Amino acid sequence: MTAFSKRVAQLPTYPMAELPAIKRRLIEQGVDLIDVGAGDADFAPPDIAVKALTRALQDPAMSRYAFQLGLPAFRESAAAYMQRRFGVSVDPFKELHPILGSKEGIAHLATAVLDPGDVAIVPVPGYAVYHGGTVLADGEPYLVTLTPRTDFLLELDEIPRDVLKRAKLIYLNYPNNPTAAIAPRDYLERTIAACREYDVLLAYDNPYCEVTFDGYVAPSIFEIPGAMDVAVEFHSLSKSFCMTGWRLGWAVGRPDRIAALARVKNYIDTGAFLAVQSAGAEVLKQAERLAAGYVAQFKERRDAILPVLRANGFEVETPRATLYLWVPLPEGLASAAFQKRALEDVGVITLPGSAFGAGAEGFFRIALTVATPRLLEAAERLGKVLAAV
Repeated sequence: MTAFSKRVAQLPTYPMAELPAIKRRLIEQGVDLIDVGAGDADFAPPDIAVKALTRALQDPAMSRYAFQLGLPAFRESAAAYMQRRFGVSVDPFKELHPILGSKEGIAHLATAVLDPGDVAIVPVPGYAVYHGGTVLADGEPYLVTLTPRTDFLLELDEIPRDVLKRAKLIYLNYPNNPTAAIAPRDYLERTIAACREYDVLLAYDNPYCEVTFDGYVAPSIFEIPGAMDVAVEFHSLSKSFCMTGWRLGWAVGRPDRIAALARVKNYIDTGAFLAVQSAGAEVLKQAERLAAGYVAQFKERRDAILPVLRANGFEVETPRATLYLWVPLPEGLASAAFQKRALEDVGVITLPGSAFGAGAEGFFRIALTVATPRLLEAAERLGKVLAAV
């Protein structure tokens, strides 16, 4: 029998790995299913992206290998967006690199940075790739639970000093998935200072920077003085522009770090499809305007579902960012058990807190990814489950 690597054995179960098969089975059985589990909105991608992709497909050169250089126009458009949106000036060919969605880049940064046994500080709850990428790089994940006590901020000064001295990488994600927490500027400033003190590289995952509400504007980590010395930031077209399946994003950082990431990627992939990069370049030229249209619809959904959830017994905060609601459950009610009953009894798919790690127990996530009437129906159904437990 084939023996698999210890790395594979150490990988935690991916939160949504089984959901597609379960969803298909239930639909085949005739269940009226409402899926608010995956962060994959039902909106169409920008028309400008579709048109640009269609044009690019007519050019045979766009079907050639992209390699790591990719399409210069995409690099330049992403750099122009960083300057326009955040006031951050980066060299599009030395300090910025196209990636296959931020997920791939984040995972491969760990390969570029970690040696066997090196510590990476991983927030729980958090995107599964933080933990998985560390394991696949033979690193040692040090899990830190995010709680309401700290407004779901990962406070480095609460981590033991001996751990910080061993750490080479820390993952942060604000606006946050799944908690929807946002990071105040003073928090980012002290985090950058701590990373400099302990010589820890910060992987700053920023795919929700455009999905903000009520006047809040999310920053780039590079707006904080000194961040370029200690951070790599990841951006994606997936969430802000409803292009999840297109798999396109970019990483920004110091030239040596970007070069190391590119060196790893040379042995993993040959770059994002050039036609998709062409479409991405056009989207980024109008990024703020295009994102605003989607954000208005996410806000409408948020404002519609919150009172219904509260009327049905859920004490949920109003998020100022992301397309998620992080909903607390009554004490003693396991999130996986609640998810199972929601799925089997009322046909609603959610993500339990436990899917994001043991430290996330006591919550479940709702994604604002279906039309408002279906969201309200989901809230009513979930209320029936809560009343029955």
